[in-house]
Amino acid sequence: MRVLKSLVIITVLTMMVSCGNQKPDVSSLETELDSASYALGMDMAIKVKANFDEADTDLFLQGYRNGMDSTSLLIEQKELNNFLRAFFQKQQAEKMKEAQAKAAKEAETKFAHVKKAGEEFLALNKVKENVQSTESGLQYLVLKEGKGATVQPTDKVKIHYHGTTIEGKVFDSTVDRNQPYESAANIFVPGFNEALSLMKKGAKYRVFIPQELAYGAQQRGQLILPFSALIFEIEVLEITPKS
Repeated sequence: MRVLKSLVIITVLTMMVSCGNQKPDVSSLETELDSASYALGMDMAIKVKANFDEADTDLFLQGYRNGMDSTSLLIEQKELNNFLRAFFQKQQAEKMKEAQAKAAKEAETKFAHVKKAGEEFLALNKVKENVQSTESGLQYLVLKEGKGATVQPTDKVKIHYHGTTIEGKVFDSTVDRNQPYESAANIFVPGFNEALSLMKKGAKYRVFIPQELAYGAQQRGQLILPFSALIFEIEVLEITPKS
C-alpha cells in the first residue's frame, strides 16, 4: 500500500541524514538536490494525507526524528513493517465493512419490494402440503429420498441443480447444461449448504431459500436482485468423503 511504502522510505533515509542539524524553513530551493529533498518530503506528506488523514502529525514527526537518530524508538524497528501492515489491513477491513453496511441500507430501501415479495412467498409456501422447514428458515420438499450417509460439509459432491427465482425465471441450471457440478459441499450460499447437509446419495429436493440464507443485499446478475428468495431443485449424484 502506498502509505506503507512512503513510511519505508523514511526508514531508508535514516542511513542518509542526521536529524541533529535542524534548520528553519527556507523560502526558495537553490539546487536540484534541494528540490528533490523538498519534493520527497512533500510527496510523502500528500500520500500520508490521502491514505491516512487521521495521522497525528506531531507523532508522525516524532517518529521521523527518532528514526533518523535511531534513538528513543517507541516501536522496535524489526516490528515496524508487521505492525503497519496489520494496522492498515484492519483499517481497510473496517472501511469495507462500513461501505457494505451503507450499500445494504441503500439496497434495503431500493429493493424493499423484492424482500417483501420473498417473505410473502415463503409464508404461503410454508403451509403447503409436505413442505418442511428448519430452524434457520430454510424450506424444502423431498422429491426423492436417498440412501446411505448424509452429506458432510467436508465431503466432495457431484450434483445437479436447477435454480429459479420465485417467479420461475431460471438463473442457473446444470440440468439445462446437462453437466453435473462437482465441488466441496460447503462452498454454496448458506441455505444451499444446509439443504445438502440434509440429503443422501440419490436424494432430490426442492429447496426454498430465504434471502438471508442466499445472497442477502448482494445482486447476482440480472435475475437475482438484492434480497431475493431463491428456489433450487438439487439432486445428489455422488458423495465422496474426505480421505
